[in-house]
Amino acid sequence: MNSKNLLVIITLIVVSFTFASCKTPPDKISSSNNTTVITENFENVSIGAIPKGWKIENTNLKGELPEWKTIKDKSAPSGEKVLCLADTKKSSGSSFNLCWTKNIAFDNGTVEVDIKAVNGEEDQGGGVIWRAKDKNNYYVVRFNPLEDNFRIYYVKNGKRKKIKSANVKLPKNKWFNVKIVQNDNKYECYLNGKKLIEGCDDNIKGKGGVGIWTKADAASLFDNFKAEQK
Repeated sequence: MNSKNLLVIITLIVVSFTFASCKTPPDKISSSNNTTVITENFENVSIGAIPKGWKIENTNLKGELPEWKTIKDKSAPSGEKVLCLADTKKSSGSSFNLCWTKNIAFDNGTVEVDIKAVNGEEDQGGGVIWRAKDKNNYYVVRFNPLEDNFRIYYVKNGKRKKIKSANVKLPKNKWFNVKIVQNDNKYECYLNGKKLIEGCDDNIKGKGGVGIWTKADAASLFDNFKAEQK
């Protein structure tokens, strides 16, 4: 083999490796200085699917498992895709709809997401979960436009207990942002960038998964999910 042919082969190998290594993962995960960040704006998720490594579950399921999927939505805060709770399958009462992941092991840091309440007669809106051990054990903070309140709960063995609540009104049919900051047993809860709730709680300890949440028949859209483990 002459040197010219050898150079061509080496070039092809390098080019092939470069393209293979540049594939965008379903979740963008980065790590630096003991900090791990997972971001998901759903632009790389196929229509009708959910992100790779995420799963659909329900706390206190009563009937069929609700349907989550990625759809196109012109109102999306970023890009043109959002994750949607498309069919609640008549979920009601203390039935909690989850779409979550263990792609990051979270105990301290921040979790946030943009949410738009679309429908729901019993409940509306939604929020984020963190330190999730399974579908029955996690923290959740959520905003409900029907009740005009912002609340943090813990769910243990499938039973939800309120920790704190704040009364607040937001414009209907608009996107809002929910964010938590967790540091050991101390939590801070933000709605549209404003801290409304803070305190301490020891009910859910250690690392767990993160994700998004609605209650009963609350059908909502979600965009710009981000979790940062410190």
